[in-house]
Parts: sequence; C-alpha cells; structure tokens
Amino acid sequence: MGLSNSFPYRIGHGTPGPKNLITDVPGVTVGHRTLRDGHDVNTGVTAVLPHGGNLFCDKVMASACVINGFGKTMGLVQVEELGTIETPIILTNTLSIGTAATAVIKYMMARNPDIGGSAGTVNPLVCECNDGSLNDIRGLHVKEEHVLEAIEACAETFEEGAVGAGTGMCCLGFKGGIGSASRTVTLDGQTFTIGSLVLANFGSRGRLMIDGHPVGREIQERIERDADKGSIIMLIATDLPLTERQLKRVARRAGVGLSRTGSYIGHGSGDIAIAFTTANRVPHSSDTALLPMRMVSDGHLDPVFDMTAEAVEEAIISALAHAKTTTGKEGHIMKGLMEFL
Repeated sequence: MGLSNSFPYRIGHGTPGPKNLITDVPGVTVGHRTLRDGHDVNTGVTAVLPHGGNLFCDKVMASACVINGFGKTMGLVQVEELGTIETPIILTNTLSIGTAATAVIKYMMARNPDIGGSAGTVNPLVCECNDGSLNDIRGLHVKEEHVLEAIEACAETFEEGAVGAGTGMCCLGFKGGIGSASRTVTLDGQTFTIGSLVLANFGSRGRLMIDGHPVGREIQERIERDADKGSIIMLIATDLPLTERQLKRVARRAGVGLSRTGSYIGHGSGDIAIAFTTANRVPHSSDTALLPMRMVSDGHLDPVFDMTAEAVEEAIISALAHAKTTTGKEGHIMKGLMEFL
C-alpha cells in the first residue's frame, strides 16, 4: 500500500494517511478487474466509488482540469457545468470507453428506476489511457461484465501497479499502471485527508525524476529519448469541505506533481485531473431551494495545494514501484522500475 519503507527515496515532506492510499479518505473505495491472456491481452478496468451510497441521489461536488487534452474521457462536460459526480469513476483503455459507459449506465439504472424517466438521464464518468503498446487494444477485450466486476470489487485496500486499467500501461520508459498515495492536512485543529489515484501511461524514457533525483537519466542515459506522449488520469479525493471552484484549483495542482516526476506535458499526452470532495454533497432532488454548504477560506488553501501536488507525485512513483516487468503483444517487454533500484 503506497511506497514501502524499503523504497530508497522519500517523496516530499508531508504525512501520509494510515494506508497511504486514496481510500484513506473516508468512504472512498477502489476495485480492479485485470484481464490477461497470453502476451496479447494486457488490459482491464479500475473503478473508484466516491462513497458507498447511491451516487445518483447523493452526488459529490467535483471539478476537473484538462492540462493537455489529447484524451477521450467521457462525462467531463457535465462535471464542469454542474460541479458534481453522480456515478462510479471508471478507468480503462481508450477503445473500451463506450463499453464502460454502457455498463455504468446499466448499473445506475438498475439502482435508480427513475433514470431515463422522471429523474432525467445519468452522466457516466469514464477515463482512459492507451495501452496499445502491450495490449491488443483492437480486440476490444473489456466487456460490460468486467466493468461491473471492478465496481463490485471496490474496497478500502487494493493492489497497485500492473493491475486493472493499469495492466498494459507504460510510463517514463518503464512499466506503468495504477498508483495511489495520500497526505493529511490540519486546519483549525481538525485533520483532513487528500488522496490521489493515478493511471500512469505517460512520459519520455530517461526523464524519470524521483524526489528531485534524475533516476531515469542515470538508468537510461545510453538510450535515446522519445517524445512525451501517452496519457495520465489523476484522481484527487478529499474530505475537506471545498466548493467546485476550489476543487478546480486543487485539480490544477496535479500538474505540479506530474511535472516533478519528469513530464513536460507534451503534445501527444492526455493529462486530465479530476478532484472531488466527500464533504459537500448535492442531492439529486430537494424539497428546499436553499442548501447548506461549508467551504475552506481561500487564504488557507496553500497546504491543500502543497499536499495535493505531493500526493499526485508519490502516486505516480508508487505506480512505477509496484508495476512488474510485463511481456506484451508482439513480444514487447516493458521492464519494472524496481529491477533497476
């Protein structure tokens, strides 16, 4: 869970939560469905539940930041307009987003018979990265049942590395995948948590930085660098009472953590951050016109920004630290970072 004490680098100066995972934020759970078949199939699904209740009836406030838009995420338009998330967040490969969206819609309709009728429609949030280097992405191996299995598998503890949506991902010249980390902040004597989960599939070989050390250059100095391309999805969860405007500011700071690991956010990279809070909920319908809501004073957000960047940075490194060497389609081998440390 998170980076182990034996990992040779320490990221930043902040204090992790008990598990050093996004699920240190109370109520947040994560599940995977990993698909492997020979060398050709290396893909899967990762699901994130912002809370354990009915997300359509009890939405979480959210916002997003498209740092570089070379991506195909579904559902961001309504998140940006209404400032809420109302379904599980699904991560998968680029060509499976339609299948994942259909599965989520069916999942939500089964729990909300009024969707498509008196309650209007539902906005599935599905994010993607391209795992085509190691996976037969044209085979469309992700099926609706795999999405539902990932949702059903959601729990407070979960694997990192080459699992779920991260099974076929590559990052900074190494095997990439799913990574997570958390940090705590104290405001007015109360401790809150900021958690991050990333799907890391970006970057140019030789550029990896770990806590300011040019690790990639030291390992791969004889290998010609390639372009900064691929994608990364960065999810940020917190139990701080933030507004959707403040959550957008938090989401922007994911780019700081991303850059610290060696990305220059190239033309062909889809870099998307989504932030949500479990503290401010929005009911689908309300008998009253006015709803109560708390928020943090903007002047006290600096430690939140600081720990957001640090949690994202460590989540990326954790994805690399946990991802093991994988042989993919056409015999393509992507080495795990820990073989070199």
